[in-house]
Amino acid sequence: MSEQATLETSQTQTTPAAPAAKPARGITLHDSAVEQLKKLLAERQTPEAGLRIAVRGGGCSGLAYVMEWAEKPREKDKIFERDGVRVFVDPKSYLYLLGTEIAYESTLMAAGFKLNNPNVKGSCGCGESFSV
Repeated sequence: MSEQATLETSQTQTTPAAPAAKPARGITLHDSAVEQLKKLLAERQTPEAGLRIAVRGGGCSGLAYVMEWAEKPREKDKIFERDGVRVFVDPKSYLYLLGTEIAYESTLMAAGFKLNNPNVKGSCGCGESFSV
């Protein structure tokens, strides 16, 4: 009987649970953003350029996103690339943008890039500024 009890015990033991997946670091580009950025870069005829994203003080919630074209990255920029499209982020803004996904959305009312930032704790009604 002790052999049977030992056998049953060994069969019911569970293996330790796998560790939880870590959240994505950096910035990811959604398919829609990659497609739109490729179109815009082709129109500008500057395929080596990239989109610079920064976080600046301002707006009714305290911080705001700034997007502009950059011909090349600055010395300390973080560079995120997917399918030939590049995004440049300065080190200070990078701290606010960790884990952000950039998508492009087009609806009847508006079209533009949307930043899904997991660090945002609040935003204003117009959606132009945020707080962390």
